Amino acid sequence: MSYANQVVLVSGANRGIGAATVRELIKTDVKKIYAGARRLESLPDFGDSRVVPLQLDITDQASVDAAVKAAADTDILLNNAGTAVFANFIESPIELINGDMDTNYYGTLRVIRAFTPVFEARKSGTIANVISVVGLTSAPGLAGYSASKAALQSLTQTLRVTLKGSGIKVLGIYPGPIDTDLAKDIPMVKATPEHAAEQIVKGIAANETYIFPDPVALHIGNLWATDGKTLDTALAGEG
Repeated sequence: MSYANQVVLVSGANRGIGAATVRELIKTDVKKIYAGARRLESLPDFGDSRVVPLQLDITDQASVDAAVKAAADTDILLNNAGTAVFANFIESPIELINGDMDTNYYGTLRVIRAFTPVFEARKSGTIANVISVVGLTSAPGLAGYSASKAALQSLTQTLRVTLKGSGIKVLGIYPGPIDTDLAKDIPMVKATPEHAAEQIVKGIAANETYIFPDPVALHIGNLWATDGKTLDTALAGEG
């Protein structure tokens, strides 16, 4: 697929993978990019007239409804907005865990539900969900985040079946540790947001069902596909 004449909406475009992906899309012949953010003033100056700021709080239904009206010409919906709480799953206040679930799962679901009728009427469109490798298998200290991303992974799989034959493509994106504010407390070697964005833009263009945009993600993805039990055991510290 070429990005020529395509309109892309990127949620969570104010920082991290989202901002890097907008910058990577600018390098293509894309027609328009909606840069979605909860607060418009948090968006960087992308320096390209094809980038259109879009107020979008995925946890607020009124904001989502307004966004779909303003960006009804969207062809590719990149659901990138998300949050993460690094806390003990047993002892942490349930409100913290609810926050991850409300944003990463229910928030993304709100956006998908709003845009799917637009795509169905057009008989075309792409829904690309930024999930995470920990949506495929959990990791200590990330149980709440992992659960929300596992729910999003399940939703992504269900959408592929539900929307089969509609002309709508559903893609999953599974980053590993990326050097962003979201992962600043993770003590691991991390890929840059720019590297991840480059692979995401290429993967969407190639209509890859599973996009693993960094070396750690690719390794985990291969192990998940071939030996999920060993992967679970290793991440649980039992191997």
